[in-house]
Amino acid sequence: MKHYLVISDDTALHARVSEALGDEATELEAWALAEAEADGGARITAPIRGKHPDTVILGADAVAGSFVLADRIATHWPGAALLLVSGADAATLRAAMRAGIRDILDPTEAPDVWAETIASARDSARERLSAALLEESSAHAAEEPASQLIVVVSSKGGSGKTTIATNLAVGLATAEPRSTVIVDLDIEFGDVANALRLTPDRWLQDAVFGPARNDTMVLKTFLAEHESGLFAVCAPETPEGASGITAEHISHLLGQLAHEYRYVVVDTAPGLSEHTLAALEQATDTVYVCGLDVPSIRGLRKEFDVLTELGLRAKREHLVINNADARAGLLVADAESTLGRSADVVIPAHRSVRLSTNEGVPLVVSARRGRIVKPLRQLVELIRTRRGALQ
Repeated sequence: MKHYLVISDDTALHARVSEALGDEATELEAWALAEAEADGGARITAPIRGKHPDTVILGADAVAGSFVLADRIATHWPGAALLLVSGADAATLRAAMRAGIRDILDPTEAPDVWAETIASARDSARERLSAALLEESSAHAAEEPASQLIVVVSSKGGSGKTTIATNLAVGLATAEPRSTVIVDLDIEFGDVANALRLTPDRWLQDAVFGPARNDTMVLKTFLAEHESGLFAVCAPETPEGASGITAEHISHLLGQLAHEYRYVVVDTAPGLSEHTLAALEQATDTVYVCGLDVPSIRGLRKEFDVLTELGLRAKREHLVINNADARAGLLVADAESTLGRSADVVIPAHRSVRLSTNEGVPLVVSARRGRIVKPLRQLVELIRTRRGALQ
């Protein structure tokens, strides 16, 4: 049986929807805005009479200035068709779609047109939900090798972490096409988009809020694609875009991506933010990037200690000494002694790094050859050859 819900303070809207639904209006319920928003929207986290509604229709007043209510409905009732009654401008409608609203009911259209639009939206929502459940079931049933979630961290900024992360991700994607996604978790000042010369239409906040949170097919459409075949979730375009993104959002997103891609490479902010810790909780591999300077080495030593205490050391860890130059007064052996372990990859200081960053062309796919490209490719193969060690 179909269940409909109208949310609006406009009582005439309830009558209009009843007219459009005809005999099916017996299963129509109406809430005022205060009911929907009471206690932080608690009603929307629970079923209505033991069931989630098939179709939710929002009056224009229900989203005035904000799409928080629509986002909450899309999150807690993922199988429901979500429609908006509006004759709004194109920019507002695009924002509505991003919040999970799938169709628009034009106030000027006749009841029979509304009936067709509502039925079509409901059927599409049912098909999307069925496809998502089938895909999830197939993913669990298939005997595919486990994904690798590779978190790239450093204790200090300026260590070249983003360069390492993007080259690793592009190298993996080149070796195994369409296998890899990179996530930029430096959520306020991330630079993955620039490092890869990407111009995304969607950003991290689009991936963690709204319909993408519960619909993997939608999430995939939000990924930027690099010419190498690498997919990317880029950090918000401005620091304000990071507002409201929590560690729980990151954990959920990484779990979604790990079900879809063989390699999930995560670039992080320097240090151990809550978002980085959330990623490390799921990491199969951690790549530690350390510059050959005293602050980087000492900072990473402290990070080792903190992560050991928190129980967040990955099964497989890889140490990259970056920008190695003996003329600076320190040797790789000095760093290894302080850190208590040998480096897996040593990348020498080289002017081509700056050129690569400025051009947005990763070194692993550039035409240049030199001492710096070989260790980057070595890191790629190190990650690939350790797939068999997954437990």
